[in-house]
Amino acid sequence: MSFFSCGFCSIVAKILLLSLFLAGNSFSETQFDFGTLTLTSLKLLGDAHLSNGSVRLTRDLTVPNSGAGKVLYSKPVNFRRPGTRNSASFSSFFSFSITNLNPSSIGGGLAFVISPDDQFIGDAGGFLGVMDRKNTLNGVVAVEFDTLMDTQFKDINGNHVGLDLNSMISTRVGDLEIIGVDLKSGDLVNSWVEYSGSTQMINVYVSYSNVKPKDPIISTAFDLNEYILNDFMFVGFSGSTQGSTEIHSIEWWSFSSFFDDDTGYNSVFPTGRPPPPPANLMNPTADTVKPPPPSLAPVESDHNDTAAIQEKEKNGKCHNQLCKDGPGAVVGVVTAGAFFLVFCAVALIWAYSKKMKGVKTPETLASDVIKMPREFTYKELKFATKGFDSNRVIGHGAFGTVYRGILPATGDIVAVKRCSHSGQGKAEFLSELSIIGTLRHRNLVRLQGWCHEKGEILLVYDLMANGSLDKVLFESRMVLPWPYRHKILLGVASALAYLHQECENQVIHRDIKASNIMLDEGFNARLGDFGLARQIEHDKSPDATVAAGTMGYLAPEYLLTGRATEKTDVFSFGAVVLEVASGRRPIEKEVIGVGKVGVSSNLVEWVWSLHREGRLMVASDPRLGNEYHEEEMRRVLMVGLACSHPDPMARPTMRVVVQMLVGEAEVPIVPRTKPTLSFSTSQLLMTLQDSVTDLNEIITISTSSSENSFTCGGSSHGLDLV
Repeated sequence: MSFFSCGFCSIVAKILLLSLFLAGNSFSETQFDFGTLTLTSLKLLGDAHLSNGSVRLTRDLTVPNSGAGKVLYSKPVNFRRPGTRNSASFSSFFSFSITNLNPSSIGGGLAFVISPDDQFIGDAGGFLGVMDRKNTLNGVVAVEFDTLMDTQFKDINGNHVGLDLNSMISTRVGDLEIIGVDLKSGDLVNSWVEYSGSTQMINVYVSYSNVKPKDPIISTAFDLNEYILNDFMFVGFSGSTQGSTEIHSIEWWSFSSFFDDDTGYNSVFPTGRPPPPPANLMNPTADTVKPPPPSLAPVESDHNDTAAIQEKEKNGKCHNQLCKDGPGAVVGVVTAGAFFLVFCAVALIWAYSKKMKGVKTPETLASDVIKMPREFTYKELKFATKGFDSNRVIGHGAFGTVYRGILPATGDIVAVKRCSHSGQGKAEFLSELSIIGTLRHRNLVRLQGWCHEKGEILLVYDLMANGSLDKVLFESRMVLPWPYRHKILLGVASALAYLHQECENQVIHRDIKASNIMLDEGFNARLGDFGLARQIEHDKSPDATVAAGTMGYLAPEYLLTGRATEKTDVFSFGAVVLEVASGRRPIEKEVIGVGKVGVSSNLVEWVWSLHREGRLMVASDPRLGNEYHEEEMRRVLMVGLACSHPDPMARPTMRVVVQMLVGEAEVPIVPRTKPTLSFSTSQLLMTLQDSVTDLNEIITISTSSSENSFTCGGSSHGLDLV
């Protein structure tokens, strides 16, 4: 009886102790989700607002805007036991989407945030609303989902996850390109953020699927206690834009936190780390997101096949002659069968080629016009671009629109160029196909493949993570550092040297400009858009055509004669060089007074005038401050002037330009006064007669009966076309 009493007392004591423990810890455990939250449970700051059951962190604007918003759980969460250094474990699951009404604009991104303050909101752009430029608020831990590559914060690209500990320079980074997730695709993205207080490990998972991936995109150890300021912190999300129309929506959120006991044993979860959220806390709409296609099942090897045969023989279950003859017979039969099939295939191909020889139609692009890495189907490219959704448009090239796409078979993110439906547009696309399909250079945008179905011509290119050069120069909040600028110019020069002098047939691009220079994740230049390009045999004179391209980049003789040569490409490159060095567009409108109409300023003319006055360095971009080597800047500006010389014969070749940029060749002496270029009347008339189009639609020539020459670029008596 006494034994029973003691046992009963022991049980009662344990129950009381457990009750006291749970009572003491009930205040320290937090759990909620979007299904249980009310309006009073959320605190909206800045641009954050509610929209159809979701929380939007940024404004729904069709015009570019720079702003930030934040949403927080209104009650502080206990992340550290008072009077101790024991940090809590927590698990958070959330679904979000990032869309852009104007995908060509630069984004910002969003972040899962643990903050000591429920009133503070950080700056826009790369700061994601987490911190401000002065780093006023300390004690912030964030997991960023960044859509803006910012060299200030050493970002790897514009599509990554990062762990931020009291700094916007991420301690750990995960590249989402590797797992095929595109933050800016507009698709619903799921993420799991899990931290264990006992093991001090954080794991971040990202997927399109509702099923948590096996491997985290970020897994690292850090002591949460060292970075949080208070025992109680606020948890939520922040997001920002930077001169863009990016919209950040939180569609679902669940969160739970708890403490391990003093021995490191998790009283709720014995595994020592928080589990994934239960199914009832998952986003009920996440299953509508199509997960990446499963990989094909592995094909069993011959070794496994023969082993199975031997096993069947051993068990007396193999009675046919093939099994009895053993693996040698299997190999013989397979070899003979394969040989027979190959022979039949070769015979059929030979017969078909004989039948089709000499028969060519515009539809037989695959064999005669282009030699591409791959032919895509229209169905898969339509699916990749969500039916060529306008929200997927990332740019407009020569005679076509470019869409962001995700290939369903591989998850690769690509740029899909769709030709305009005009006859001229298709002709330009066929030209682009036939030219770029044979080109291979590290500084050219790589063509992955093509499609010609349903009257459509589609080109599939590698997607460049940092967009076009003009966007980075003029629309980004960050200032592109000088080393990056120099590397970009050298890359473009190398690509042009390849096109002009290293290809079997010379390629004249005809549309060299900043918007056609793309930048990959390392800010390496990739020249693209060959819609206006022409192929000619080396040392052959090109035909005259309508002058095509963009004002400010066009050589004066090209405007006058319509003949595009490698020297006209060199002039365009010179304009790009001056644009990159000065941070000014080739043609800019300048306001001449209050209420007065602006006038156009030509960059090439402006730099020539500074050179004449002995003030060439004034042309350097003032935003760079003193963060460049003066002699290198001077050299680059002189290269730009040498390339934009009015006389095409005085311009260097692109091979020589490359040597000048790397310091292996001296820049030729550029005269202080801009030279003039004269055409005799007879020469000009002969050129005009050779043209295939009436150039009077492009240029207007005003002459008098006493004039006998036209002057480009210097004299007021002639035609100034620069």
